[in-house]
Amino acid sequence: MARLPLPRILSTGSAQLARSREFARTAADGATDVLHPLITVSRGLRQLTGLARQRWLATPREKRGPLLFFVAVGVLVVAFVPYGPLTALIALMAAAAWKGRVRTPVRTGPDEAEAGRLQALYDALVPYFTNPDDPAPLFAHGGQWSSAFSDHAFDGAGRLTALRISYPAYFTDGEEESRARIEQVLHAKSGRGREYRFCWDEEGNRLLMTVLPALATTITAQRFVTAPGETVLGFTDADAVQRTVPVADGDGTRDAPPVIWRTGPRSTEPHLLAVGEPGSGTTTLLRSIALQALAHGDVLIVEGSGTGEYACLTGRGGVLAVECALSGALASLEWAARETERRLIAANRARQAGLPAPDDTKRPLWILVDRPSVFGHLAAADGHPDPQELLSVPLRHGRAAHVTVVVAEQSDCLDELCEAVLAHTRARVVLGPADFDRVEAVLGAVPQTTPAPQVPPGRGYARLGTGPVLRLQVPATPDPYDEATGHDQRLAVLELLPERPDGAEQGEAYGQRDPHRQHDVRPVEPVSIPAAKIDGPAPPADTARPVPAEG
Repeated sequence: MARLPLPRILSTGSAQLARSREFARTAADGATDVLHPLITVSRGLRQLTGLARQRWLATPREKRGPLLFFVAVGVLVVAFVPYGPLTALIALMAAAAWKGRVRTPVRTGPDEAEAGRLQALYDALVPYFTNPDDPAPLFAHGGQWSSAFSDHAFDGAGRLTALRISYPAYFTDGEEESRARIEQVLHAKSGRGREYRFCWDEEGNRLLMTVLPALATTITAQRFVTAPGETVLGFTDADAVQRTVPVADGDGTRDAPPVIWRTGPRSTEPHLLAVGEPGSGTTTLLRSIALQALAHGDVLIVEGSGTGEYACLTGRGGVLAVECALSGALASLEWAARETERRLIAANRARQAGLPAPDDTKRPLWILVDRPSVFGHLAAADGHPDPQELLSVPLRHGRAAHVTVVVAEQSDCLDELCEAVLAHTRARVVLGPADFDRVEAVLGAVPQTTPAPQVPPGRGYARLGTGPVLRLQVPATPDPYDEATGHDQRLAVLELLPERPDGAEQGEAYGQRDPHRQHDVRPVEPVSIPAAKIDGPAPPADTARPVPAEG
């Protein structure tokens, strides 16, 4: 049977109704746009009328008569002032328009998703903060997060950035194991891949968790505003130190919080130990320290890796030697021990005679040793003493003789360091990814922050003596002769290198060529310090560069 078509009015009626509805909606929107000022003023007049009525109802009965009298007097004054009614009408319309404007609602609490995160975090902490004998527990199964959480903040992705937790007084917050369990739960539930700081208020039973921003990695080597005897190890959080220094960061200048290491006779941490994995930035730290030390003293470098990371310093003014071989390292460190003894004897004789110490005993001498464990293996194979034993005298008496020792070693070779190095290096730095056990083994304390799984080179922790554990980012100080070094960082390091005494240009060492020059220059040979000619006193400070032995 053939299907009959629907009547025309039924087939086209729905389309006509849709067009009519769309036309009506468009007309309503247009009318709203046109009448928006009138709607705003009307809304404002209604709100002002409501406020006036509330004020009238709140006024006591005995004061309503005087109030009406003053209002009537004001109306009469306005009526008789030229242009008074017009001015009053304009002011009333302006006040109504301001009062009736549409305001953006202010957010006063977490949204549904954020409240769900807080409730999930609350439920995860219940097993650790609950006690069956507590009559009014803060944390209980089925409880609400608002009873224990406050000062919460979220980022744009909806993850927690700050939270204050109130916990019961019977929680064992004085035990490291108990605190570590709570921090682990908060770290896991709040989002991994970020660094958190936990501040425990044991007196008030409060725990403040904050997410730390990443430290800037764009600060390169430069002349820092420091006093003699102060060395910038790197930069940390703004609230961790009470001092800032101006630094050039990118195209501008800003103030950054530094980690200042003070050396000299009055320093309580005269020597430094840096520990890290390969590629963590320990060599960069030593290179940065060397560039800062050359501004006020002399530098002796002993490199155990033999990769030429300090070739840019060879032959520079103030650089006594850069040794990569075992024989040169033994001779250099033996000379450093004799030089320390000579300085002590000369200063003691001057004090006994009532004279100031000689100038050559007050000029700082820096001994930078990178990976001494490599020399220990080579010395044991050749039957020579371990070069670390020669560091005992500078480590024990270096503070009084203006001698500073900096040792860098890989974390897997930390057990091969001698007792003198471990005992006298009270300033410690750990670079690279490290867990709490490794950080505590080197620094003697656990940081208040969670370690990040992946960190850039030069990133780690520092502790000076018995001070707090600080986050650290070493300023970028790469090898300017490395082809992978960027142009800006290469120029920053080359500008800090002292001139060569023989007049050679910057950039040549061990036969290498400066990429910024267009012609070759005679290479500068490394200088070795012989052990046979170190019995006499050291040369003055202005000619303190060791020379090869005769014959």
